[in-house]
Amino acid sequence: MSSTRQDAWSPDEDLLLAEIVLRHIREGGTQLQAFEEVGKQLTRTAAACGFRWNSYVRKQYQSAIELAKKQRKEMKLQSPEDEQNTNVVIEQAKSNIATRERDEENSPFSFSALMKFLQELYRKAELQTAIEEERGHFLERIKELEKKTYYLAAENERLTKNLKAIEEDYRSLIEIMERARKMVVFQEEDRQQKVKFQMDKNGNLERVEK
Repeated sequence: MSSTRQDAWSPDEDLLLAEIVLRHIREGGTQLQAFEEVGKQLTRTAAACGFRWNSYVRKQYQSAIELAKKQRKEMKLQSPEDEQNTNVVIEQAKSNIATRERDEENSPFSFSALMKFLQELYRKAELQTAIEEERGHFLERIKELEKKTYYLAAENERLTKNLKAIEEDYRSLIEIMERARKMVVFQEEDRQQKVKFQMDKNGNLERVEK
């Protein structure tokens, strides 16, 4: 059995932790389940993963967390409707089969009608399969875009913090330059006050240091 890791977290591990927690939030899971899943992949304890999430990673993904919560609400609203539509299709198919079975005894074309019905049912099944495959493709694409969105949200927050730090450094630099300028002006005024002029024997003015 491999030992539990206690070394420092890498950026890739932080990203994996964020992706799994956000997925659990989006799909209605718990954070504890997410921490346990990450712990198994990284050979860390669930407690260590939870501490890392709450102390550091969560602060970098505030926008992504809100987006995942919103998507979870949307999925809850959509799921019952999709299940109801599937049940309606199944019930309609059962009803059609029952109707054709009742008509089979009195219809001279019952076998032909049954074959047409089966062919139509098979066509609809193929169409439904194609729709499901396309839906799966779109879901994968959505997950990829969500991953990029989470990354961009974190990068935006990081750049915003860096910009604020640069602005503060800039204001400090301006204050230092202003103080230096005032010191130069005061020194020049002080030097000028120490200079006086007197007239020499030829009637010309000459500067004399005090």
